[in-house]
Amino acid sequence: MAENKENKKDGGFNFPPVSGGKTMKPLKFNGYWLYILLAAFIIGYQFLDTQSNPVRTTWQEAKTKMLEKGDVDEISVIKNKGQANIYLKADRIENYSQLKAKGFKRSSKGPHFFFTTPPVESFSDELKNIQESIPEAADTKVDYTDEYDGWGNIVSFLFPIALLVFIWMFFFRRMTKGAGGPGGVFNVGKSQAKLFDKDTHIKITFKDVAGLAEAKQEVEEIVSFLKSPDKYTKLGGKIPKGALLVGPPGTGKTLMAKAMAGEANVPFFSMSGSDFVEMFVGVGASRVRDLFKQAKEKAPCIIFIDEIDAIGRARGKNPNMGSNDERENTLNQLLTEMDGFETNSGVIILAATNRADILDSALLRAGRFDRQIYVDLPELKDREEIFKVHLKPLKLAEDVDIPFLAKQTPGFSGADIANVANEAALIAARKDKNEVEKQDFLDAIDRIVGGLENRSKVIKVGEKKAIAYHEAGHATVSWLLEHAHPLLKVTIVPRGKALGAAWYLPQERQITTKEQLLDQMCSVLGGRAAEELTFGQISTGAQNDLEKATKQAYAMVSIFGMSEKIGNLSYYDSTGQSDFSFTKPYSEKTAELIDSEVKALVENSYSRAKELLKTHQEQHKQVAELLLEREVIFSDDLERILGKRPWKEEEETEPQEAEENQTEQPEEQ
Repeated sequence: MAENKENKKDGGFNFPPVSGGKTMKPLKFNGYWLYILLAAFIIGYQFLDTQSNPVRTTWQEAKTKMLEKGDVDEISVIKNKGQANIYLKADRIENYSQLKAKGFKRSSKGPHFFFTTPPVESFSDELKNIQESIPEAADTKVDYTDEYDGWGNIVSFLFPIALLVFIWMFFFRRMTKGAGGPGGVFNVGKSQAKLFDKDTHIKITFKDVAGLAEAKQEVEEIVSFLKSPDKYTKLGGKIPKGALLVGPPGTGKTLMAKAMAGEANVPFFSMSGSDFVEMFVGVGASRVRDLFKQAKEKAPCIIFIDEIDAIGRARGKNPNMGSNDERENTLNQLLTEMDGFETNSGVIILAATNRADILDSALLRAGRFDRQIYVDLPELKDREEIFKVHLKPLKLAEDVDIPFLAKQTPGFSGADIANVANEAALIAARKDKNEVEKQDFLDAIDRIVGGLENRSKVIKVGEKKAIAYHEAGHATVSWLLEHAHPLLKVTIVPRGKALGAAWYLPQERQITTKEQLLDQMCSVLGGRAAEELTFGQISTGAQNDLEKATKQAYAMVSIFGMSEKIGNLSYYDSTGQSDFSFTKPYSEKTAELIDSEVKALVENSYSRAKELLKTHQEQHKQVAELLLEREVIFSDDLERILGKRPWKEEEETEPQEAEENQTEQPEEQ
C-alpha cells in the first residue's frame, strides 16, 4: 500500500527493481507531448496517405489512350479545384507501367490518374461528344462535384497563427528570464536574494577570517544578538538594526559576511546592491519590499547587501539631474523599510561598501546603520595570521618564515596576500620544485608589485647606462637622507612598464612630519638629478617620479597645511561634496599662490638632491657601474660603497614592506 501511495504522489509510473536492486526512474508526462502527437497525426494524415496517390497526366492523353480504349470506369470532376480524377477498370490497371511503378494493383480503388481540366463548360461538351462518337467510352461514368479539404483548410488557417504565437512565446521567455527570474515577467518585482538557512551548508566560519580582531568582534557580537537576545535586552537595551562594513577593497568585508552566514543559526539573505535595479521602472522598490517581507516572515534573520553604494548614493548628486531616477526610488524604499512606521524586530541589516563617503546621510544615521565597522588594511600580526590561513594548502620548504613574509608585505590587503601565496606556488611549480621556498615568495612579491621580468626587451647601450645612473641616483640620495625609506634593492631589469626600479621598505607610520615628506620627495627626484649631473641632459624616464613629487607637493600645500604662505588651511573635502561642485573652495589668487608654493617645494627638493649627488659623485658613479655589471644590487652593496647610515632606525612596531618605486623609461625617446 505504501508503494501505491508513493506512485500516486509522484504522478508517474514506477517500475519494479531490475537485477542489482536498481529502480528505474518514473516516466513523467509532459503536456508538450500532446501537441507534438497531434501535429504528427495531422501531418501524417495529410501527406502520408498512400491509399490515394494518383499519377499526373493530361486531358489529351486521357482521351487518346484511356477513353478510346475503354479503360476508364469513372471520371470525377472537382469543379472548385479545376481537376479531374480518373478511375480505371480493375482489369486494365496492369496495362499502365506508371501505376505499377507506384505500387497500384487490381485491388487499388484509385483515383489512378488526374489532370487539370479546361473550363468546365467546354470540358463537359467535349466529353459528351467523345462518349457519343466512341462506343468504348459510352459507359464511362462522369461525376461533377465540389470538394472541400476540412483538415487542410484548418491547418492552413491555424498554422501561421500558431507559428507566430510560438515565436512570441520563445522570445518573450528569453527576454523575461533574466529580468524576472523563474516565473517570467510577472515575478520581476520579487527579491533576487539568496537564502542561506540551516539546511544550506556554509563551510566558511570566523576561524577562516584571520586578523581584523576588532571588526570581527563587532560582527561576532551581532551573531550573539540573534542567538541570545535576552542577554542584551533584559537591561532595556535594543538590538542594533544595522551595521555597515567599510574599508578598502580586498580587506575581507564580504568574507566576514560569509562567515556570519556559516556561524549564525538564523536565515541569512544575501544579495548585491546592483540586484535591485533592472530595466523596468519600479522594480528596485518592489524588490526591497519583497526582501523585507520575506525577512520578517523568517525573523530573526540577517540581510546582507554587498556593494550598497550601487543604490545608496547620496540623493540629488546623480548626473541625471531632474529625471526620475530608479536608484533614488529604490533608496527611498530601503530607508522606509529600515526605519519606517513598521518595526522590523529581529531583522538585522548588514551592508558592505568601499565608498562610504558617497552614501546618503539618511542611510548612515543612527536607527538605520547604528554601527560603522571599519575594516582596515591588516597590520603586522594580522598579516601573519592571514599568511597562516593561505599557506595551509601549500607544501612549504623549511626556510619559509611567516613573520619575515609579513614584514615584506606592509600595505598588502588580505586579497593581495592570497595572491602572493598562489603566485609563489605557481613560480615553484614552473621551476619544477617539490616545495615552495622562501625565494619563491620574494619573487612573487616582486612580480605583484613591479610586474614580470622582461629580460628579452632590447635596450640600447646608451639607454641602459642612463637607466643605471638614474636608479643609482635614487639609491644614493635615499641612502643619504635621514627620513627616506630604507632601501632594499635596485634593479635595471625591465619589469612591466618600468625599465628600472628601486625597492624600499617603507615604515608604517601613523603620522608623517613635514621633514619626512621633504626627504621622500628629494629621494624621488634623485633620478632626474642624476641624469642632469651625469649626462648634462634630461629624459622622459622621470615621468613617474615627477608625477609622484607633484602630487605630494600639492597635498602638502593644499591638504596638510605645510606652507607658510598658505597657512594652516586645508582645501580637502573628506565628505566628497566637492566632487559635485562647479567652483573651487579658493580664489584665483590663492590658486596662483598654491601653484607657486608647490613649484618652490619641488625645486628646493630637486636642488637638494643635486647637491647630495655632487658631494658624493664618486660613490654615485660606483653604484651605477655596479648596477651595469650585475643588473641587481642590494642594500649590502650600498653599505659597502656609501658606508653605514649614521641615523638609528625608528623602533618598528610594525613590519616594513618591499615597495617598488617605478621609474618609467618610455621605449620611444
